[in-house]
Amino acid sequence: MEDTPSYGTAVPLSELSADPLARVEQFFRTLTPASLSALDRVYTEDAWFKDPFHEVQGVSAIRAIFEHMYLRLDGPHFVVRDLLGDAHQGFVTWDFVYRFRGEARDRCIRGSTHLRFAPDGRVRVHRDYWDAAQELYEQLPVLGGLMRWLRRRAAAPIGH
Repeated sequence: MEDTPSYGTAVPLSELSADPLARVEQFFRTLTPASLSALDRVYTEDAWFKDPFHEVQGVSAIRAIFEHMYLRLDGPHFVVRDLLGDAHQGFVTWDFVYRFRGEARDRCIRGSTHLRFAPDGRVRVHRDYWDAAQELYEQLPVLGGLMRWLRRRAAAPIGH
């Protein structure tokens, strides 16, 4: 295993698309620790961000979430699957691929994001939707067994 994680090559900000949805896709597809310094070119200063673990406002708070991601995980990156939207809002489906520090195998969280854009095309609202129980907790050694048991107990009996 490498000592230093490798990341994709960031798209220079001057080459980011004028289309807000395409700009976000390019930025996340090529996100690196170094590109976080330019987050204010993609998000408004007062942008609101929410995912299953965080609810923050402001580009500096959003940057802190991504910085923490790079500190805690090896090789985190997004694979954008689908884009739908216009200049006012967008919806993105993605895979987040990562490894916990010291692990050899990749893990994957599948999710989606609803975005609302400011008049200048930057993101003013970023809401992530993904199932933390199935996509994360069920993958953990001890907690995973309990979460899978709970899911089976709560599921409707299909075909019985």
